[in-house]
Amino acid sequence: MSAPVRRTYTHATPVALTSKTSLVAVAMAVCLWASSAPAQTLPRGVVVDPVPCADDPAQTYALYLPSNYSPERSWSVLLAFHPAALGRQMAEKFQAAAEQYGYIVAASNNARNGPHAISAAAAQAMGTDVSRRFSVDLQRVYLTGMSGGARVALGIALGNPNIAGVVASSAGYPDSQPRETVPFPVFGTAGTEDFNYVEMRLLDRRLSSPHFLAVFDGGHTLPPVEIATDALAWMELQAIRSRRRVRDDALVGRMLEKRRAAIAATSGLADTHYLLRALVSDFSGLADVTAEERRLDEMSRQSDVKKALKREREMDEAEVRLLGEIIDLEGQLGDEGRRVVAMMTLRERLSTLSRRAAADSDTPERRQGRRQLRWVVAGASGRVQDREYLALLEQHRLQGR
Repeated sequence: MSAPVRRTYTHATPVALTSKTSLVAVAMAVCLWASSAPAQTLPRGVVVDPVPCADDPAQTYALYLPSNYSPERSWSVLLAFHPAALGRQMAEKFQAAAEQYGYIVAASNNARNGPHAISAAAAQAMGTDVSRRFSVDLQRVYLTGMSGGARVALGIALGNPNIAGVVASSAGYPDSQPRETVPFPVFGTAGTEDFNYVEMRLLDRRLSSPHFLAVFDGGHTLPPVEIATDALAWMELQAIRSRRRVRDDALVGRMLEKRRAAIAATSGLADTHYLLRALVSDFSGLADVTAEERRLDEMSRQSDVKKALKREREMDEAEVRLLGEIIDLEGQLGDEGRRVVAMMTLRERLSTLSRRAAADSDTPERRQGRRQLRWVVAGASGRVQDREYLALLEQHRLQGR
């Protein structure tokens, strides 16, 4: 693994397959894919974009076939969803990982933030087309998405017990509610200044089924290629654990050494504790991790580690509370009796966040201020119609994502 900084209140209205009907329809489409794969002549080893779906040419996707693709064997497939229908960006992000681990990548150019029916139709069309063109291992179907696309991917997976895993970048479940378990592994990613950062941390903290959260320096965006590659490597490890693929001790050994190197390069107590716990969870039963188990047990009993973990939880909780308070204040803007006080309080809160966000030093407080400010500004138009307040928010809008 790379050495992520590590491992929420959610932005705007979740873009997801929220209706039971659409979830079931897409789930059935995935389950009923045909396994036969007619001959295809699309280039290998490069991203091909667009690829029109045979049944509906208006539905297209960006495609990556590994350079050694052959219909003589079945291949893992990664179906990808971008919130702005930019399939190429998704395919290029996972291209190196797909080449290394043998995945077909198909990324929709139609699924996007908006009505769930659009993404449902795109997922069904793309999934059906990929399964007809190529030799797909139906036990190794994975989903990934960015922001609203992550909600689409998780929404499909929640309605389909055969999905092998989900890589969720910068957003969680369709309803934004953490869960204790899900029937598929989840590899999450988030930037340190991502407005959905806390959502992803809460998702990670609540889950007890297989999961991992990689945090990188950045905002609301796709992760670096190295972390995207780590994500598919982690899925390979989970496939070994679930016996979806044959055991490969050489692969397990390489991954274990990389994870150990990541821990050695990590200095923060909370981050080290998290990575140790994840290593023990991922590799127990596959490799000798008694040294890590012993170290994890020792760290868990140290007062300074307990304080660091408590401080992290308190910061997350404070972030959630502040955003909740802002939503409550926004709700008061429509009440003439409370509007003046609410607007004054919102001005003060936004000014405080802007000062934190503009600090010269890159501190946890500055990162928190930047992601909170971005969350408030990015989702405001879906929550409030007050023109004066929306104009105020524009004055505090940060550049970039």
